[in-house]
Amino acid sequence: MTEDKSAHSPALVPGAKPLRVVRLPRNAPTPFEIAPGAEDCAVLAGFLGIDKLRKLRFAGQITPAPGGSWELHAHLGATVVQPCSVTLAQVTTRIEEEVVRRYLRDMPTVEEGESEMPEDADAEPLAEVIDPGAVMIEALALALPPFPRAEGAELGEAVFTKPGKPPLRDEDTRPLAGLAQLRDKLSGDKDGQGE
Repeated sequence: MTEDKSAHSPALVPGAKPLRVVRLPRNAPTPFEIAPGAEDCAVLAGFLGIDKLRKLRFAGQITPAPGGSWELHAHLGATVVQPCSVTLAQVTTRIEEEVVRRYLRDMPTVEEGESEMPEDADAEPLAEVIDPGAVMIEALALALPPFPRAEGAELGEAVFTKPGKPPLRDEDTRPLAGLAQLRDKLSGDKDGQGE
């Protein structure tokens, strides 16, 4: 059986080789460590759409689990530089994450019509290889701050208007924005009728 190379990441993470499951020892953990250099980090930064990536290290081990399954436990450390979502100034963030993946020989079946999320979100079907490089890239992508903010950056109020019209502010677009004014107006009208 040929190995599916499209699912692996050797081009993006030089030195990080997918590990064939049939060659992993069942009586001991298999340690790994990936620490790309500056040039490889620059390639990964472009792939992830961030400005810079430094001090990237992904180290852990793959251990046998009952029933022919496997588990990957690792620590991800990285320093990322992204543009501030408000000012576009560079924002540096240190990421430290514990990463767990479970590769199950027998995945639980989902009954037709069920829409519940599986209890073990870190589980996936066991394939021919376990690729720590691909896991590292996925974990780093998930750990990136979605809206990085530079210190002191504030998102101002957006004001929308046509020429000659009163401006429509963010507050005016909220679903219940006018209820308080309507209540006050109605209670004012009632008070006026009672005089």
